[in-house]
Amino acid sequence: MLWDDFLNSLHHDWRGDGAIDDRLDQPEWLDQWVENHQLSVNHRPSPSELNALKQLRTLLHRIVTDFVNHSSPSEEDIEALNKVMADGAVIRQLARNSEHYQLNLYPIGHQWSHIQAEIASSMAQMISEGEPSRIRICDNPNCLWVYYDDTRNRSKRYCDDKLCGNLMKVRRFRARQKAAADLPKHDH
Repeated sequence: MLWDDFLNSLHHDWRGDGAIDDRLDQPEWLDQWVENHQLSVNHRPSPSELNALKQLRTLLHRIVTDFVNHSSPSEEDIEALNKVMADGAVIRQLARNSEHYQLNLYPIGHQWSHIQAEIASSMAQMISEGEPSRIRICDNPNCLWVYYDDTRNRSKRYCDDKLCGNLMKVRRFRARQKAAADLPKHDH
């Protein structure tokens, strides 16, 4: 989804070295992200546009954190999301292919404010049509990847069971071994 891919542009090293990589500051990453999501913009973001993108990311993270904590976003945050969406300008067209209908959106402008509106709309659509209770933040405290838990029993704890899940399993195992080794030995 657009919103969570954007939100995860603030990348934390999941292995735990503490490194945080803000991918919005990397023009090549940003170009690829725009292309991957078939967005249209006619220039790289100016410093003020980059700042606005980062503010949007902070807003989305607050909203996600509220849902993860089984709370509702504040009225101020919903109002801020609506304000970002108000800057969007698209033409909607219904198209038919051989099997079904599809709604296509075509941007009228090619500004970063339009991209922000699409990101905010993606989040708003998930909130209104999806199940916000399925939003998760990876249980690996070093990772903090945001994802949508689409498992049937809603039990997914890690963004990736093979990476973060195994890492945390190994850490718990080593902590138990260390705790057992630190127990006082009794001689009989």
